[in-house]
Amino acid sequence: PVPPKIPTCTPTLSHSLYLLMGLLDGKRLLITGVLTDSSLAFAVAKQAQQEGAEIILSGAGRALSLTQRAARKLPSEPEVLEIDVTAEDQLTSAGAALARRWDRLDGLLHAIGFAPPSCLGSGMFTANWDDVSLAINVSAYSLKALIEVFRPLLAKAGQDGGASVVGLDFDAAVAWPIYDWMGVAKAALESLT
Repeated sequence: PVPPKIPTCTPTLSHSLYLLMGLLDGKRLLITGVLTDSSLAFAVAKQAQQEGAEIILSGAGRALSLTQRAARKLPSEPEVLEIDVTAEDQLTSAGAALARRWDRLDGLLHAIGFAPPSCLGSGMFTANWDDVSLAINVSAYSLKALIEVFRPLLAKAGQDGGASVVGLDFDAAVAWPIYDWMGVAKAALESLT
């Protein structure tokens, strides 16, 4: 006896193409704040690559080598651009360098945070203004600085459907023990995003 013909479902062309395309195919993203392969920014970078995005990471100072090491653990090792968000000349240089590589920037992830030791765990009265202002500059004001320098590339992506700027922060409605001035800096970032 001949077994009965079992009906099958043949995927349509649109379903087949969807399986071959990633959500971010052709998108170009700058991802800041990748220091280790356990960071949130690393997870974003990895997922972005898996979804088809072309990415560049950024790092600065002593942390630059950490970013370069983490970059090697991604599915495809991306370029790492040095950007010290507290140095106007490095910001300007980074803007020019990225404009030479890409004609647009589809997305920017801000995942940067830093506070000197006096701003963490010592109580709010031990840190001086120089340390507090550095924490706020790196952790919050840097969002504005990055958008400003990459605005021309973001605007070009905006002509083709839009560009995204995403800031990673946490719930500032909760007081975190020993977070002191970093909590203030991250609350400032949260109020901007």
